[in-house]
Amino acid sequence: MRKIASIILFLVMVSNSFGQSKNSPLQISHLTGDFYVYKTFNEYKGVKISANAMYVVTKEGVVLFDAPWDKTQFQPLLDSIEAKHNKKVVMVFATHSHEDRAGGLDFYRKKGIKTYSGKLTDEILNGNKEGRAEFVIPDDATFTVGQYNFEVYYPGKGHAPDNIVVWFGREKILYGGCFIKSVEAQDLGYLGDADVKEWEKSIKKVQSKFKNPKFVIPGHDGGTTNESVEHTLKLIQDYNLSNDTSSKSGQK
Repeated sequence: MRKIASIILFLVMVSNSFGQSKNSPLQISHLTGDFYVYKTFNEYKGVKISANAMYVVTKEGVVLFDAPWDKTQFQPLLDSIEAKHNKKVVMVFATHSHEDRAGGLDFYRKKGIKTYSGKLTDEILNGNKEGRAEFVIPDDATFTVGQYNFEVYYPGKGHAPDNIVVWFGREKILYGGCFIKSVEAQDLGYLGDADVKEWEKSIKKVQSKFKNPKFVIPGHDGGTTNESVEHTLKLIQDYNLSNDTSSKSGQK
């Protein structure tokens, strides 16, 4: 009887922890090895949307790829990482200039954390008088932090004019940010700064350069499957075909 009661108590505790996690404004999940994906949330067109980002725990500290979309989670993310791994965040990379990626650059820079962005991202943020990274990186740059090597690459215009991706070659992890759509996505989402024609060319460059990823982290929704790259390409091609057809139809 006591054993059954213990089992019931355990199940209740697990159920409660899942419930809290599901409603938490900051959700961290293990990807593989020292890699973690975290989600934060904000509203888009009146609907609560998740934004994915990633961090890797190295011997020299934690490297963060993109800041929380929810600014109230800038500090809680640092606190959660330190509590979980007993290490501090030492570097932050923004994969493009939108708020769900670069919104925390100024905050983290003031914390003394090294912050990085591409040249185009820096130009856009400067033009908009928004917080910028301390360091501007070239279109194709390789970093070594602790035991990990990774490449930061600008493939060309896509979701945004300045979107970059991150590739861990040994682990075959592609961090796509908003350049890559989740397999759950039914359309390309926000296109206010997009160049969908160029996006098709850019994603083919990524496919050619970073082959057979084991994990792909998209900017929004769920999943880390490598099928998301091909799914993104199909969404782009369908969009371009639809617009080409509409354009030709309008000319008649």
